[in-house]
Amino acid sequence: MKPEHNLEEQKKNAAHEAVRHVKDGFIVGLGSGSTAAFAIESIGKKINEEKICVLGVPTSHQAFLLAVKYGIPTTTLEEHPILDLTIDGADQIDRKLNLIKGMGGALAREKIVAYSSKKNIIIADESKLVKVLGEKGQAIPLEVLPLGIPLVMRKLNLMKGKPILRESKGKVGPVVTDNGNFIVDAAFGPIDEPATLAQDLKAIPGVVETGIFVGTTHFAYVGGRSSLKKLVKG
Repeated sequence: MKPEHNLEEQKKNAAHEAVRHVKDGFIVGLGSGSTAAFAIESIGKKINEEKICVLGVPTSHQAFLLAVKYGIPTTTLEEHPILDLTIDGADQIDRKLNLIKGMGGALAREKIVAYSSKKNIIIADESKLVKVLGEKGQAIPLEVLPLGIPLVMRKLNLMKGKPILRESKGKVGPVVTDNGNFIVDAAFGPIDEPATLAQDLKAIPGVVETGIFVGTTHFAYVGGRSSLKKLVKG
């Protein structure tokens, strides 16, 4: 089996296990990205096969379109401000269940939905599990107001963050989030105190949200080559 195919299976296995927690009558936050997409597909299948009622709150336009595709009725936080459960992916996860998220550009909405949920489950393949956040050259995505880009870039350089304004691969110019903002990726290397760094980054005027998620995850399913690991918040 090719490595990329193996990773796809790991993602699917983690997603399917997480979806077992979805029950009839649940309001579920629908994460964004390739791993969360498997969970959305699995929720749609569960609704169809078990004839249960589940409403989804998408964290991005991508998640909304997938919910429509797989037959998941959607709702909003205005209608349901407290969610039963959210299932989402991560770009990196450590053993303390701290995360880096946002390579898909939906970090601000993902964090709002996560904080609105009674329980958050993260799903990932084993390549996302690290000893320390920020290793392997992983940058921290930041959602930034367009007006604030010059200031934010200057401040990040002073913090030795090596900031890069993320460019779109499908059109000329920067990536634009669902909120109409830009994404800056800042690489700090291994992060010893993710909560402190998140606070420092959030304090920069113009930074809407950071991709550091601390204290939001209750447990995680990490797919491996031969097994599925469950990481529980200590």
